[in-house]
Formats: sequence, structure tokens, C-alpha cells
Amino acid sequence: MEEKIGKITLDDRHYPGEDFYCDGAVEDELLEIVKKYDSGQFRRVIEERAKWPVLYHLSPLRENIVDWLPMDKSTKVLEIGSGCGAITGKLAGKAGSVTCVELSKKRSLINAYRHQDCGNVTIHLGNFKDVEPDLPDDFDYICFIGVFEYGQSYIGTQHPYVDWLRMMKGHLKEGGRIVIAIENRLGLKYFAGCMEDHLGTYFSGIEDYADGGGVRTFVRSRLEQMLQESGLEEYSFYYPYPDYKFMTAVYSDQRLPKQGELYDNLRNFDRDRMLLFDEKQAFDGLIKDGLFPVFSNSYLVVIGPEPDVKYAKYSNDRAAEYAIRTEMQMENGCPLIRKYAMSAEAAEHIQGMGAAYRDLSERYAGSGLEINRCRVLEDGTGAEFEYIRGTTLEEILDGWVEKEDWDSFDALFDEYLERISYGEELPVADYDLIFANILVALPEGTKEADVETVKTSVWTLIDYEWTFGKAMSAKETAYRALYCYVLENEKRKKLDLARMADKLGMTPQDEEECKGREMDFQKFVTGQHRSMGEMRELIGFRAMEPEKWLHKFDGSLKEEQVQVYMDRGKGYCEEDSFFIRDAYAGEHRIRIAVKAGRDVRELRVDPAMDCCAVRIRKLLWNGKEMGGGRKTVRANGKKTGKGSYVFATQDPNLYIKAGEMAETGENELELELEIVRLPQEMAADMAETGWFR
Repeated sequence: MEEKIGKITLDDRHYPGEDFYCDGAVEDELLEIVKKYDSGQFRRVIEERAKWPVLYHLSPLRENIVDWLPMDKSTKVLEIGSGCGAITGKLAGKAGSVTCVELSKKRSLINAYRHQDCGNVTIHLGNFKDVEPDLPDDFDYICFIGVFEYGQSYIGTQHPYVDWLRMMKGHLKEGGRIVIAIENRLGLKYFAGCMEDHLGTYFSGIEDYADGGGVRTFVRSRLEQMLQESGLEEYSFYYPYPDYKFMTAVYSDQRLPKQGELYDNLRNFDRDRMLLFDEKQAFDGLIKDGLFPVFSNSYLVVIGPEPDVKYAKYSNDRAAEYAIRTEMQMENGCPLIRKYAMSAEAAEHIQGMGAAYRDLSERYAGSGLEINRCRVLEDGTGAEFEYIRGTTLEEILDGWVEKEDWDSFDALFDEYLERISYGEELPVADYDLIFANILVALPEGTKEADVETVKTSVWTLIDYEWTFGKAMSAKETAYRALYCYVLENEKRKKLDLARMADKLGMTPQDEEECKGREMDFQKFVTGQHRSMGEMRELIGFRAMEPEKWLHKFDGSLKEEQVQVYMDRGKGYCEEDSFFIRDAYAGEHRIRIAVKAGRDVRELRVDPAMDCCAVRIRKLLWNGKEMGGGRKTVRANGKKTGKGSYVFATQDPNLYIKAGEMAETGENELELELEIVRLPQEMAADMAETGWFR
């Protein structure tokens, strides 16, 4: 029988009469949401509900995994395991027809109601093996997005994955493609402390699923072996980052990630995780050694003709008017960069890049800073840029930071400042003129360039998306470039940002104003929506550091550690934190002295990894008493009196506002705490009942 929901057809001839898997009440909540709200309201609803399933099933970022694939209205797509429709809408918008197969009726109803205006979608309810004989044999695309790993449950043969591929091959037209998105069993995030996505256990995939279960993910070589056994010999591997679920970039063997690009790794939204090491630093090392394809968190396998797109980056975690996609395509054997609007509102932003090219070219003519050519496409929804080969100024500066060659760093920074200062008085400025956006065409074969070689090479500004029609001081542009540079990499903290600010003639107040403008700019770009990092905090799953727990297992309080975080204007992160191993001056007393540059807006002190009560006995800034009032100190615990707090959490935090009191290039905080650990239930009762009143 067939049922209509809006324009969508549900075919339930093969539906067994009940759903054999279900996420419980949250699916009823999802159904209520898609009936009540249109997709344009989903981001607000996601933020209000702050639940992993709501984020996972309704986030528009889920669509990125198929958005870049070449399709048009003649394309016929089969989507296996369509679920709640996370990618169905994108496929329907790109292709001529979409045929979905889904076992769960509840999820199919969610899919149908959220896409009820899509008249080119049919959803078949039932087990794939029962539906498969009725499917035609002329699909241009067959999509397994987060489904192939369940093959042994769905197919049930001795070689389920190979048999499934052979089965699908029979439904593919000549020149068609099968697309598989799946986790890598050896993805770096699993070594770093993320649980296996399907089982919710640590290291299950790494241990090759020793405890069994109905799900399997694979390393690249095993996937290739299954493809060859299936008679599918034409295929290409892509690497979604951070993974395929909320992909922000996709790489290929022709365009692998570069060192420094993979910095957004704290992306688990579904459950607690451990933090065993710094994934960014680990990725940089793997990239340097050519091992990234082995440890990519996910794979996207395109079986069939290789797409022209070799790299795509998504900037759609933004306000709609700034949501774009950047691609590297191959045309006639040559790479080409294109940017596309991902919403009707973003077309104006794309067109503005053409105007920015003209204005910046006029401003910097004769400066030694070339502007990458831009041509806006005829329909106004895309822009084309020349592919420039070279080394980023960021990479060159990194080499001197690593060697602590500050004379070379300063000399090249002076050259950068001189070039960007050209035409400073004119009413046009690129706010995002950071080191990573400048390519230096070093002589071929250059491994370590000296300052003079870099100075005499061609410099090209390759990305000028945030160009505004007003003058902006070069020192502010340069300070922002330095600020972003230091924040993005732990190794760059050796660079003294306060010294560089002095070099630019900036006062502490100037620095604070620049950081304030940066925060305003980020809010401007996101349109006041929460970023994915903020959503992770809102959902509330923990990132736990086992190093903090060691004292609980050796019975020694001498191993207690206090962790200190620095907020330099972009919030707190593990990369900008450190442990003080000798902080405990006795069982119940903590004493620390911390140096902080004047770019630090606020410090966070974590006194323990236990529920506890804490009293501030001394709080000095540059030797002067700060006091413990609300203007100076805040906490994620209950205040029990002047300077005293009770924490009903195993992650107690004290936040100390420092930015307004920064006086010199380096300031010092002295803190003395009295601490008593508490059982969790007792701490919760004390915080809730207000026993201290």
C-alpha cells in the first residue's frame, strides 16, 4: 500500500508491521518538531533542546557529506537507510528522483514530514532484502551513509559486505556511483579517547571487535579488498574531517590535509570521552610522515568514476548570508578553486568577493602583495579563483618559531607589516589578512628559506572573503593575525604576544579593544547562533583527562595536580592549559603562582577532579589583593559565603578575571585555597539545600 504525506510517497508493502529498532521517546519528540517547525527554524530548536539526538538528526551540517557530489535533475538516487532524513532533503534538492529504503516507520514519518514538499521522494518501508527485488537497475547513485557497517545484520550471509556490494552493483547504471561513508576502525579519535560510535565502548574497533556485536567498521585496506572481491575495481577514497557526520572538510589523495589544518578535534556530542593526548599535534605528525589516510577518522568511498572535486571546505556553521562551500576541482588536468553560496542569502556575499578583488588590487598595486584573481560566475552564486602554488607565510613563520629564531621572525613580520600597510588610508581593508591567507612562491626545491629569499619571492593574498569598504589600521590587522596565529597552535605559545604588541606600539587597552572586536566579529559571522563547539558544551558530555585521576589509584595525595586554563579572548581549550604538579601544600591546602601575559582575559583554576568545598584564603595580582567578589571571581559551584564555594561536580572550576588588571608584559597571580573533598551526594545536598544559610 502507498501513503501520501504532503508530496512524499510512503510504500509499506514490505513493512513487517513493527519497528525493530527505536531511540525511544526522542523519536516522538523529533516527529513533533518536524510537524511544528520548518527546516529554517531547526537551528534554534536544536539550541533550545540541547540534546544529542536532536542535533544529530536535524542539523543541516549533516548534509555536507553529499552536498559536494556532482548531480543534476537527471540524476536518479537510491538512499539505503534514510533514517530521519538527515541527507534526503539535500539529495532531493540536487537530483531528479530519490528512492529511500528504511526499516523504521517512525523514522520514515519524520523524514516524510520534514520533506513533505519534495515530490521527487519515495520511501520504501521494510528490510532491505525484502525491498531489493522491486528496485530498478538504473540508479546513478546508491548512497550508504552510515549504513554499510550494519551489513551482517541486514544481509546475514557468510560474506555480508561483499554480497551487499555485489547486490548493489546490479542496481547501478553504467557510469553510476556507489557512495559509502563509514568510520575508520583505526581513526585517530579512538586512540585519543573517543568511544566507538556504535557500541559506546572504548577501543572496541581498535581491538577488532573482540567482544563481537552486529556492527563492523574497517580500515582502508580491508575496504579495498572487499571492493575487489565484489568486482568493483574503479573507486576513489576521500577523507571527511572531523568525520562524516558533521563534516567541515573533505580531502582526497590528490589534496591531503596540510600541517596545522586539523585543529577542530573535540567533536564528540553523543557521550563522554577521554582526552589521552593532543589530537592536533598527533595529526600534524601523521601528516608530516604521510600517514593521514591510515588514521583518518572516517572514509568516504566513491565507487565508479572519480569526481572532479578533490577537496571541499564548508563554512556553513554561520549565518545564512555567509554560508559558503570552497572546492578544489580539476579541469583539463589543472586545479581550480571555486566558492559557492550555500543559501540564496549568501549569493550577495559571493558577489562581494569580485568587488573585493578589484578594490584590493587597486589598493595594493605596487606594494609587493598580489591579489589572487577572482571571477564571479554568471549566475552570481559562485566565484572562481586561480589555484596558486606556494608555501603559506604561516608555515614559514612556524619554522622560525620552532627554532626560536626571533630575529628572522621579526624581520619577516616587519616585511608583512610593510606590505599590508600600503594604502592604509584608503576605504578598503581585508579584516582576515592572516598569515595562512598569504602564499609565498619560494624557488622550486627550497626546503628552508632565509629571510631574503622570502622577501624577494612573490606574495599572493589567496582569500579575502572578509573585505570591508572602510579604512582599518595596519597595526590592528597585524595584531589580529598574530593573535589568531598563537591561539591556533600550542607550539606557537613560545611567541611572546605582548612583546609583539609593544613592537606594534599597542597599549594593553588597544589589545583588549582588538580582542573585543574579534569576539564581535565572530558573533557577526555566526548570526548569534551557537557554534558546534558551543553546542558540545551545551549538551554537556565530558572530556575527561585520566592524568587528573592518577592519585585515586596510588593512594598518594602527593600526585595531586591543579590545572590552569588561559582565556585569551576565544574561550577555554585544553590546548591553552597546563598542570601545576606541586600545588598541594598539605592535604587541604593549595598554593600556586601563575604567570600570565597581558593578552589573558581570564584564568580558570581547576583545584581537583572531585566534588569538594573550597575557600579562597589569598588572591593576589602582581602582589596586590584582588578580593573574592563577583567582579573578580566566579565559579561553577554554589557560593557559600565570602570566598567559599561548594562544588557538586567532579570538574570544579574557579574563574578569575584578569584582563582589566593586566599591567605589564607579564603579570603574576598568587592563589591560596583551602580544599576539602566531599562525597558527591553530600555535595549535591549542600549545594541544593543551602545548608550554609
